[in-house]
Amino acid sequence: MSVDPNSHVPIYEQIIRHLSGAIASGVFRAGEPLPSIRSLAVELVVNPNTVQRAYQELERLGLIESRKGLRVFAARNAGVLATRQSEAVSKMRFDEGITIGRAAGIPKTRIRALFDDALRAADNGKKPARGKKAE
Repeated sequence: MSVDPNSHVPIYEQIIRHLSGAIASGVFRAGEPLPSIRSLAVELVVNPNTVQRAYQELERLGLIESRKGLRVFAARNAGVLATRQSEAVSKMRFDEGITIGRAAGIPKTRIRALFDDALRAADNGKKPARGKKAE
């Protein structure tokens, strides 16, 4: 896991996104411990308060639970909740892209082709080609 200090996304949000994705994909299963605040802060070279803030938000979302005197663990329904959250964010981003495309006068079929191109590129681990016509 790494963070980009130059990103427009705050570091604590980058941590939330990464850990949510890890929980959704099963890297951390229900009841399994997450890295301690201190160890994750050292690994990421960030202030422990930043990791603490991310963990507080993850707990508020129901993805993790802290046990007094122990570590932080993935919550019981964390995988389902994280997947739902990821789906909601994905839909929101799709909606934004569609709105931008429609406002620019891009036809629905072209928007769909752009989406398909982006999905194929993601499947291949590449960024989609800019301005390239989708098949």
